Amino acid sequence: MADNFVQRGGLWVLGQAALLGAVIVGGILCRNQWQHLALTLCGAFLLLIASGCGLAGTISLGRNLTPFPKPSAGSSLVQTGIYGFIRHPLYTAVFCGSVGWALVWQSWPALLAGLALAPLFDGKARLEERWLRQQFPEYATYARRARRFVPWIY
Repeated sequence: MADNFVQRGGLWVLGQAALLGAVIVGGILCRNQWQHLALTLCGAFLLLIASGCGLAGTISLGRNLTPFPKPSAGSSLVQTGIYGFIRHPLYTAVFCGSVGWALVWQSWPALLAGLALAPLFDGKARLEERWLRQQFPEYATYARRARRFVPWIY
């Protein structure tokens, strides 16, 4: 069972969970470290983006949803809905939500943990895409059309 967890990319999931825990706890325990209305409003905006991306990604994925980067054997390649624009909207949602949370709580430790999610998600997405190319021959064409995290940018 533990071998299967690691083989499906479970260590990436554990790293993600640890950073998310640090974002949440850091925001609550180390709040109000600055007073800047524009940053707080930016955080609220990022939370709205996170909610939209997360909801759209979850609905589009349906039964294909998994925390692991390795797709399940019976899964299908989703290229519609938000996945027509970005390949990893759920990673975008978690990143934007984490940074937004940190900005709303005005917490440096939460912000640092949230920003640390960027390289983690980039690495996790690259591994996931390698597995998706193996499982779905049409993934290479899809990847040229849809950006990884931000529509039309990256």
